[in-house]
Amino acid sequence: MMMDAKALLRDHPEWLAHLESLGGLDLAFPDDLPSELLRLAVPHEDVNAVIATRPEPGGPQWWLAERCAHSLVSTMGGLDGPPPFQPLPELGPYFYVHVFLATLPHTRRHHRELGVPEEVSWATFTDLGRNMAVHRKRHGTGGLHAPHWFMLHARGVLYQLGRLQFNRCRLGRRTAEAIRGAGLPAAPGDAALGVHVPDFLGPLTPAACDASFERARAFFPRHFPDERHPVMTCGSWLLDEQLARYLPADSNIMAFQRRFRLLHRLDDSGMLEFVYGRDAADPARLPRRTRLERAVADHLAAGGTWYGRTGWLPF
Repeated sequence: MMMDAKALLRDHPEWLAHLESLGGLDLAFPDDLPSELLRLAVPHEDVNAVIATRPEPGGPQWWLAERCAHSLVSTMGGLDGPPPFQPLPELGPYFYVHVFLATLPHTRRHHRELGVPEEVSWATFTDLGRNMAVHRKRHGTGGLHAPHWFMLHARGVLYQLGRLQFNRCRLGRRTAEAIRGAGLPAAPGDAALGVHVPDFLGPLTPAACDASFERARAFFPRHFPDERHPVMTCGSWLLDEQLARYLPADSNIMAFQRRFRLLHRLDDSGMLEFVYGRDAADPARLPRRTRLERAVADHLAAGGTWYGRTGWLPF
């Protein structure tokens, strides 16, 4: 099985070397797997397929599943994570779902040790099902969108606090320099909080965002008292200042954008996939069903380009 994994990971030597350095982790899946999947908000149409593809001891995926789970558990709570999981079609659409299912008991234990409320734990874990829904929205098939993303949840680094998600992170060089230029002490590698806006969670209203930021300002000092997070950062297409040309000043997106001091642009915004899902496959025929869809499509039709943008705000 190890040789099979080596062949599969030949294009990812850093990841393979990391996995080879680990022993296997004893994998245990929930006794009542259907109920666990529903508790994690896994879409109903995926439940049977997930159950049918569970790795078996000694099977072709077992060696890799053991070590992927061990890579998460061995870096639990740390800001320095293992090499990111890669999308490997040969593993099937649900392989990483099973890795995370086997890891979550360890994550729950870590949360309990930190005193994280059960409600926050389960709100955080349901992003597994949400990102399976995102995969279906974007591709029309079952699977898990961006398996590297849920690594943050499984390692106790990211938390869902109401409408928004927050992850413990470190400042990059460009962001730290810009923040220092604004008068705040900041250096590359300093601790910070990343802000994220998940899909399928209702309107991004100012009131819901206010509540999330207030929860974050109480949550992280309480559960991570040894860390200081002087700033929060966000990198998103939601911060593209060009949206102001098309959306009313009192729209939810513009209200969210005004919270941040905007920094550098990001070339790959991911906007089309987030807004349109599968309909983004043909940019020349984007639907215009909502005000946001009309804004995005009209801007592209006029020859414009959308960007992501990095922004920050004081903790």
